[in-house]
Amino acid sequence: PGKLYDAGRDGFIDLMELKLMMEKLGAPQTHIGLKNMIKEVDEDLDSKLSFREFLLIFRKAAAGELQEDSGLHALARLSEIDVSTEGVKGAKSFFEAKAQAMTEASRFEEEIRAEQEEKKKQAEELKQRKAAFKELQSAFAQ
Repeated sequence: PGKLYDAGRDGFIDLMELKLMMEKLGAPQTHIGLKNMIKEVDEDLDSKLSFREFLLIFRKAAAGELQEDSGLHALARLSEIDVSTEGVKGAKSFFEAKAQAMTEASRFEEEIRAEQEEKKKQAEELKQRKAAFKELQSAFAQ
């Protein structure tokens, strides 16, 4: 099963993945902000969010335990999961969808980069061929 903002595909959302996730949600966070977000729900202190810890964000949001201006509050609000109505299953598919989307986005960027490299290489080869052809012509012109 794919995971959604989990670019590392390890079933966790780490700091970089959380950073991307918040940027995609339109609420970019500072490095400190991101660390604090993780710290607030990181029960096993591994500095990343498991699905259970991810759910905790929404539970805390529902219980009104998150500070209005906190990154977690923004995450809970912007990602529009209502754990109380959708339940854990909805949140889990969101978590997985997020991880999947992140992975695809980075793969897409990779592909674009590879394509650009390829085009550059082809343009270079064309230039070299033209130059070689010119040399050949001038050799014959003598």
